[in-house]
Amino acid sequence: MKIAGLQKTTLLDFPTKVACIVFLHGCNFRCPFCHNANLVIEKENTFITEEAFFQFLSKRKGLLDGVCISGGEPTIYQEELITFIRKIKEMDFLVKLDTNGTNPELLQKLLKDSFIDYIAMDIKNSKENYLKTIGLTQLELDKIEKSIELIKNSNIDYEFRTTVVNPLHTKDDFRNIANWIGDCNKYYLQTFQDSGHLIHGEYLTNYSIEEMMEFRTILQTKMHDVRVK
Repeated sequence: MKIAGLQKTTLLDFPTKVACIVFLHGCNFRCPFCHNANLVIEKENTFITEEAFFQFLSKRKGLLDGVCISGGEPTIYQEELITFIRKIKEMDFLVKLDTNGTNPELLQKLLKDSFIDYIAMDIKNSKENYLKTIGLTQLELDKIEKSIELIKNSNIDYEFRTTVVNPLHTKDDFRNIANWIGDCNKYYLQTFQDSGHLIHGEYLTNYSIEEMMEFRTILQTKMHDVRVK
């Protein structure tokens, strides 16, 4: 498993917890607006060893509540990810997982074994426009839908979130997302930011705060807790 980065402290990514973030290399999507292109398509010359990470973690006992596992897409590592999370849990840290929802079988295992305490899943777009948003020509959308249902019916805290990009998202997309997802724990609308390291971001821009609030209002017809950030 390739650990491409480590943020030693975050107060924002794991709600109500002090955590670190582990960034895993590699992803099965090619979202043009991805701000972590170096974790997706570029070769990394230097990786952090698991041994070094766990040495770091052992020194943070009592200082950190948990670990956020992000990417890239962590679930591409399959059984390696399960082993990695098991070691973290054995050290009595909480675990938050970021995912695109393409591996519901692995999510089911993690949920069944109580290996994750919080999960954040990206909803890339409406079903009708999913492919154009993830930079692929084919996708098993039923896996995305299965992950959504698994998460909604789990006993852990969770959030769904969409990075909103002009022109990839429209009002109709959010109407369709609202009808598709229905009510959920929390739904975040994230304002697109051009990091300068996008995959294919030449013609992509962000929406104004007024437009973001319009999208929020649309989602609120089906969801009780929608937030813009």
